[in-house]
Amino acid sequence: MIHFIKGNKIELLRNGSDYFPALATAIDKARLEIYLQTYIYADDETGKLIGDALVQAAKRGVKVHLLIDGFGSKELPRNFLQELKAGGVEARFYRPQVSPWSFKRSRLRRLHRKVVAIDGKIAFVGGINIINDCEIPDKTPPRLDYSLRIEGNLLGQITASVKKMWQRTYWTSSWTSGWTSSQLQKRTLPISSVEVLPDNDVEAAFVIRDNIFHKHDIEQAYLYAIRHAKTEIILANAYFMPGRRFRQALIFAAKRGVTVKLLLQGRMEYFLMFATHAFYNILLKNGIEIYEYREGYMHSKVAVIDDYWATVGSSNIDPFSLLLAQEANVVIRDQAFANALKEDLLSCISTCAHRVNPDRWMIGHRTKRVFSWLAYGLYKLGLGLIGRTNHH
Repeated sequence: MIHFIKGNKIELLRNGSDYFPALATAIDKARLEIYLQTYIYADDETGKLIGDALVQAAKRGVKVHLLIDGFGSKELPRNFLQELKAGGVEARFYRPQVSPWSFKRSRLRRLHRKVVAIDGKIAFVGGINIINDCEIPDKTPPRLDYSLRIEGNLLGQITASVKKMWQRTYWTSSWTSGWTSSQLQKRTLPISSVEVLPDNDVEAAFVIRDNIFHKHDIEQAYLYAIRHAKTEIILANAYFMPGRRFRQALIFAAKRGVTVKLLLQGRMEYFLMFATHAFYNILLKNGIEIYEYREGYMHSKVAVIDDYWATVGSSNIDPFSLLLAQEANVVIRDQAFANALKEDLLSCISTCAHRVNPDRWMIGHRTKRVFSWLAYGLYKLGLGLIGRTNHH
């Protein structure tokens, strides 16, 4: 069971237009320490904006720690990181070695979470990477995505988590080559004080997925809420390839009268994303509504259940997120917040999405169905090669 904490102020941020200015402002106000952890950090306008803010914070004496994934940020120029380091930012890769020929699980265990903790007072948790969220600025809609700005009692858990992750990289970081083992052991993490708010605000839990003690926490949080849903489930997820237990939980919810709406990616970025279509038949036959987001690309990993339970984070509903990657979600029990997220999702469904017609899908879309089963077969083969077939 996850542990909910009262006394939080949580603001929903939609897309980079909300998130990046809020993040830059928080960095500008930092006085003690900053931990920023992300899967993708790009050398573009957004990356430079946040990078400049981090350097300016370091020049003020703030301890700045940047942790980025070695695969997700493999195209980031080394001179960009060197400039950050020269400006006082401690920057490291999580698993910097990337081998295109290896099927080992360790290669796929990536840092996929997007978490920022500042001074023990403000945190950001969500699905937005440090990258321009438009494929072609001013010509394409932004990727649909969300993040949270968090203040209050939950900061203790978030800050402890990012520091623990940072500590683990001391021995594997590509930036520690000049340190001896004795020097590394003497390094200590800065101590921050957490600002505590009265226990009368939003109730929330910080839920992570790692490969040690929290392997199934995010999936279990979803399953518990779905199995106890009474009226409505709205789930928006970019990479939706759920395991058997997850599919059955959604189907059983629909059978007991719960309205289930899935907002999924309508534009295919990768061939393997066609594997999602392999589940359409069984879901549609059981009364689950499927909507494909068509306006632009969707990167969301959020859900609202019964107008009270909500989650925002980095975890997709697929085995790579639920079984391999380092992920972080926040689960919120608050009617006002849940209704705000629900309103935004329903607006996206009504104006930017296309509903998949069950009858037309069953008798048509033969080409899509062929591609979906081909993609699903390749997907299963890949899971078999890394020893994860028992999930489906």
